[in-house]
Amino acid sequence: MLILGIDPGSRITGYGVINVVGARNEYVASGCIRISGEGLPQRLQQVYAGISEIIERYSPQEMAIEQVFMARNADSALKLGQARGVAIVASVNAGLPVAEYAARQVKQSVVGNGGADKIQVQVMVAHLLKLPGRPQADAADALAIALCHAHSRNAQVALAGSHRVARGRWQ
Repeated sequence: MLILGIDPGSRITGYGVINVVGARNEYVASGCIRISGEGLPQRLQQVYAGISEIIERYSPQEMAIEQVFMARNADSALKLGQARGVAIVASVNAGLPVAEYAARQVKQSVVGNGGADKIQVQVMVAHLLKLPGRPQADAADALAIALCHAHSRNAQVALAGSHRVARGRWQ
């Protein structure tokens, strides 16, 4: 299963694609959509077009995205929320189910510490996906979001399987 992870932003939107094969996660691609221009509508259109192109190129089955959090600057949080919304619309228009994860949950899943810094996330993403070096910060965050979703899915599958067998009998 291919999972697309998105780290939304109104200036840089990171993306990461992983292939989940059983309990193994394989790197497929990652990068950044660099947004130019001053007008917010034009920047949002670039986010939409970039995400749509990535979906068309890699054909993921699911998309995971970071939840918006309240930053120090309310205007920045609103722009982030709009970029996030555009990415979700691009994914839903392509028929992808969308999962959302809090930043602390992503860091906890990948690093083991919900308060991990960007470098720790980059190092662990590189380690988990057997990359030759650390990916760019926004791409690493997107890959971490995809990994968090993969871990969450695997845990749900394991939990569902454990509910079927009780006392040696199928339930």
